[in-house]
Amino acid sequence: MTGPAAPGGTADRTPVRRLTVLYDADCSLCAFLRDWLVRQPQLVPLELVPAGSQEARRRYPGLDHRATLEEITVVGDAGQVYRDTAAWIVTLWALREHRPLAHRLSTPSGARLARGAVLAAAKWRGAQRQEGRWEGTVYRRPDGWTYEAGRGWAHTEPGCDGGGCATG
Repeated sequence: MTGPAAPGGTADRTPVRRLTVLYDADCSLCAFLRDWLVRQPQLVPLELVPAGSQEARRRYPGLDHRATLEEITVVGDAGQVYRDTAAWIVTLWALREHRPLAHRLSTPSGARLARGAVLAAAKWRGAQRQEGRWEGTVYRRPDGWTYEAGRGWAHTEPGCDGGGCATG
């Protein structure tokens, strides 16, 4: 597997030797998939890092870390960035028992199926948030409010990571 192709170009031919999967640690579905991934035999080593964490920000300062909490993002060891459906496919590609499936999903018809699965997962995650259900240990609202057991409610102004908000 190689990096994503540029529009109208060919795929980057840099080999992928390690992948970092950024996942939402507060999402129960994401945590379940993280646990499943670490139990799978890997042809390409996977490292799982919570999206938006200090570790993720340190490693990948150029990424939109807010977006990594909304959609799966996978980063290759040579800087390749995979998002959304491509991220799911490259993650499966790294797994010994699922590489053939990843090859099938990388075809045009397979990509439609993979996209449907990604959209279904996103819809489920969105429903969990809107219905006020817990995702792991933290409940997050899109307006910046979060509730964490033992701490209560806290508000972070959207887009104010690192204190870079305009006031006034």
